[in-house]
Amino acid sequence: MEYCRDPLHYGVRIVKHTAMRYKFTIFLFTLLRINSFLSSDALPQEKRNTSPPSAPQKATLVQAAMCEGIKELTPENQAIVFSITIGRVSCFTSFDPVPEETFIYHNWFRRDRLSTRIKLSLQPPRWSTFSSIQLREADQGPWRVEVTDQDGRILHLLRFSITD
Repeated sequence: MEYCRDPLHYGVRIVKHTAMRYKFTIFLFTLLRINSFLSSDALPQEKRNTSPPSAPQKATLVQAAMCEGIKELTPENQAIVFSITIGRVSCFTSFDPVPEETFIYHNWFRRDRLSTRIKLSLQPPRWSTFSSIQLREADQGPWRVEVTDQDGRILHLLRFSITD
């Protein structure tokens, strides 16, 4: 046997080069066997696939506007202040993409009290829709429309006022 003559490691046995190579080879072989076992069909599919299933794609709101009217599915005279004399105000929404048929709601609030809730359908691949309310003299003041999905999540909030 050989011993190290270095003063820091005096008396430590030097392992021969071939013995090191043998141990290294055994170590690599063991690692390869463990790796092949873990990646084989020996484990059930549920254990190997740890990523969660992808959520279904939702409709994406691309435009929301308050306006005096709709012409050829385009909002006309967009504003945040409307005169009572126009007689009607509309909420326009456009979605792209719409992966599957679904519903949204236009929830109209006057002075923080729900005035009306309108259910609107969306059809693939993209869809624009609107709702309107008839204005009366008593409707003056602050308003808002909450655009929500069918689960009640607010997609967009539009604020506007009705004046004389």
